[in-house]
Amino acid sequence: MESPIMMLDEKTDQATRKMLQKVVERKRKFDKLTFWHLIIMWSAILVSFGYFLYLYYNIFQPYSYSFATVFSVYIQDSKHLYMLMVVIGLFGLMNVYRQKRDKAEKEFHLLRCEIIDKSKDLWSKEDEWKNRHIVFEMMKKNYDINLYHENK
Repeated sequence: MESPIMMLDEKTDQATRKMLQKVVERKRKFDKLTFWHLIIMWSAILVSFGYFLYLYYNIFQPYSYSFATVFSVYIQDSKHLYMLMVVIGLFGLMNVYRQKRDKAEKEFHLLRCEIIDKSKDLWSKEDEWKNRHIVFEMMKKNYDINLYHENK
């Protein structure tokens, strides 16, 4: 368990600390998937841009007088088809990571909203209710998780 969450001894009970730990884990998973989605997206864009520049200068421009010649030169070298498969694969991988990222964001947001909805039950005692802002500020400061409002 994270040390800032463990330090909330008198402000929260064990179940609340577990929920806070889970929301931190979901946030980290979402951030990791967001990072990898961006890396793969920019890789796909740069590789496809380079591939099309290569095709333009080495195939389309020298053999532009005939579509049949362009097609025949493209098909003759197998590396062109392999690079096309790499570009299509990168775009497919980018979509897979986008779906994973969206799913992780939904799970994170649902758990965060559940904590917000159950805050009256989680901090049911009078002194706990008055000190819950300390927990909310700690979560915002350390993990960038907003527990004040349900909106992102």
